[in-house]
Amino acid sequence: MQVTRALEPILPLCQRLLPSRLAGLSVTLLKATALELAILAGHLLLYPSGIVQERRGQVVPPLPAAEGPSDPARLPTQAPPPVVLLHGFIDNRSVFVLLRRSLAQHGRHRVESLNYSPLTCDIRTAAELLGRHIEEICERTGSSRVDVVGHSLGGLIARYYVQCLGGDSRVRTLVTLGTPHSGTRVAPLANAHPIVRQMRPESEVMAELSRPAPGCRTNFVSFWSDLDHLMDPLESARLDHPDLRAQNVQVSGVGHLALPVHPAVATGIREALDTDRAAAAAAAPHTDGLTVA
Repeated sequence: MQVTRALEPILPLCQRLLPSRLAGLSVTLLKATALELAILAGHLLLYPSGIVQERRGQVVPPLPAAEGPSDPARLPTQAPPPVVLLHGFIDNRSVFVLLRRSLAQHGRHRVESLNYSPLTCDIRTAAELLGRHIEEICERTGSSRVDVVGHSLGGLIARYYVQCLGGDSRVRTLVTLGTPHSGTRVAPLANAHPIVRQMRPESEVMAELSRPAPGCRTNFVSFWSDLDHLMDPLESARLDHPDLRAQNVQVSGVGHLALPVHPAVATGIREALDTDRAAAAAAAPHTDGLTVA
């Protein structure tokens, strides 16, 4: 990407001054930090555009010219489920601008975002709101199920809806990006906010999510990064539950903010939402890796 190219002149100096293994780690960390700062700056500019809830309307995917009714060689295919995007803590739908574009370019034309208030104090309340939103989408589009992509806290809200509120009947695949599935201890001073306390490993919400969930019908795909500064420990963003069909994808080379933005991660998300890939995840839990240069 353009951000990391600007660092190329100083990379040989880093490698010369530091031992080889430490230099490799430091250079990767330097790249990821620079990318995080650039994304943060861009997101601050876009943030006002995402404060207002997006307008609702039935979205009908356009029919490609090559697949028109006059082409007898092609058969009509069933449209994929709508995709619901759910942002993280103190954020809004503007974080998904690039991901939405990527999904639309690859045939996912029914994509909607849900904003929940930064004043929301309970993951359970936000999960109920998500459930009502998904019911409205299904009624409006005629689809019986949806796919959900949740960043950070958004993934935890979606998981609570699926696992504790019966949302597995509506959510086909849930993709989480940097979500603290087993809780995170980062930023102790943030405990003043109730929803941050619910993301701690010892919280009641985490205890609820660790309970048995037999027969859960949703496929889970969890992207977690080895440079995610908001996960403590890093592995807390992995989803490990004996009753859930979960695929964990380790991402190397990007930080927390880059997960919903980086094009390589977007490609992984598209693959995770693909029917065949979801079926593979349903067969048996496994782990993949994604390295971002």
